[in-house]
Amino acid sequence: MYTNILVPVSFEAERDVDKSIDVARVLAGEGAQITLLHVVEHIPSYAVSYMSQEYVDEASRAVQAELEQMAEGIENARAVVIEGHSGRSILDWAGKNGVDCIILASHRPGLQDYFLGSTAAQVVRHAGCSVHVLR
Repeated sequence: MYTNILVPVSFEAERDVDKSIDVARVLAGEGAQITLLHVVEHIPSYAVSYMSQEYVDEASRAVQAELEQMAEGIENARAVVIEGHSGRSILDWAGKNGVDCIILASHRPGLQDYFLGSTAAQVVRHAGCSVHVLR
């Protein structure tokens, strides 16, 4: 079983976070740490001028609160919000924090994913630990 599990959380409608959390619980060894992580994408420079810092801060607090609520019923769980590019940030965070398993929800790939790559594909290709992809 795993001791340090990372569950990246996307708030897109078609993503089933509960399924990822259920799998994390099953794969967690005794006393395992489970981290629910959300990556806030960088706001493009052309869009920053249209958003107040107050709005950005409030959105970040709302995401943090939602993750903390999800983590409440999970033993040894924590909620973390970071900023960056999803795929790269997940990999960097996992590497720096000794993650031994990433449980990642994915959508059915479309043609654009073969040319541009999806977050799940990037994580699977470059992770230094086990990755479980759920559909």
